[in-house]
Amino acid sequence: MRLTLLLALLVIPTGAAGGEALNLGALLPAGSGSFSGRVVELLGALSILSIAPGLLVMATSFTRFVIAFSFLRVGLGLQSTPANLVLISLSLFMTFFVMAPSGEKAWREGLEPLLQNKIAEAEAFERVTGPFRAFMLAHVRDKDIRLFEELRGQGFSSSVESEPRIDILVPAFMISELRRGFEIGFLIVVPFLVIDIIVAVLTMSMGMMMLPPATLSLPAKVLFFVLIDGWHLLVGSLVRSFG
Repeated sequence: MRLTLLLALLVIPTGAAGGEALNLGALLPAGSGSFSGRVVELLGALSILSIAPGLLVMATSFTRFVIAFSFLRVGLGLQSTPANLVLISLSLFMTFFVMAPSGEKAWREGLEPLLQNKIAEAEAFERVTGPFRAFMLAHVRDKDIRLFEELRGQGFSSSVESEPRIDILVPAFMISELRRGFEIGFLIVVPFLVIDIIVAVLTMSMGMMMLPPATLSLPAKVLFFVLIDGWHLLVGSLVRSFG
């Protein structure tokens, strides 16, 4: 009972303290809404960071790289070598290399002036997305843009100079990159498929029915890839494919 009474005395306000309320307005600076604007900017930055992996896949060259490397591993017949961590890390650093000019331009013309309070948030957004929009427009197919414009019911565009909306440009760019990635993957797999066929024909002609052809073709494909300096050729070709 004594403990209950003590808690009640502590909780129930008395005197002038009971009539006072917490004034949240005193915590904010008077005058302009700069403080609230900074809060909105911080929330926006945190939101962008949370979807950064998706943005990296959607609006950059990452898709083409990772698909090509996946086809390479399948063509070699290796299940887990190189590991997924190695392929994804290589794709990431190649993406940073290809997208470096766009990223530097977005920082110089958009983010840096915004941090210095020289431009507003809306103008900064247009300047930041401008270099990436130009990159996507340079590598997207008109056919894919027209597809999403038709699905959205906005009619057709005559060319990419019509500046399609970002919600149309991004999915069109993604399916364009998927198509090019599969084209490159097909060219990667064909030489290894030829080696598989040759080894299978040789083993069958020699009467080695019980010997799986993959047992002999795997070291042959790895040796072939090493002798032609395959990583150098593949990485160089992928980077040059973006001009």
